[in-house]
Amino acid sequence: MGLFGFGKKTKEETKVGCCCGGTSVSEPVNEGCCACGEKGCNIKVLGAGCKACHEQYENVKKAVANMKLDAEVEYITDMEKVMSYGVMSMPAIVVNEQVVSMGKVLKASQVEELLKKLDTPKTL
Repeated sequence: MGLFGFGKKTKEETKVGCCCGGTSVSEPVNEGCCACGEKGCNIKVLGAGCKACHEQYENVKKAVANMKLDAEVEYITDMEKVMSYGVMSMPAIVVNEQVVSMGKVLKASQVEELLKKLDTPKTL
């Protein structure tokens, strides 16, 4: 036991937010996208408008098309919105309001692997 909350650290359980508003993908509110009822999902590419950020946006769109996902892809350059995600290095990828990559340009194949790991929405 430590003073003022210092000392032994307890393991905190992190809950992943789902696009349906549920607490995790494993405990969905409905059925459908990422195991919940939302139609599609939202993927955002955060950037400053530079060449690397545009390249990341195009790679994400290509990955979504290759996987035939029902997903909306947005490109956000408004720095207030970017900072609201806590992103300090760009480009960044946000899937269903969760930052999943930042600071590097992923190829379309790498984005596909990332989306598969996240159990993104079903195909069209």
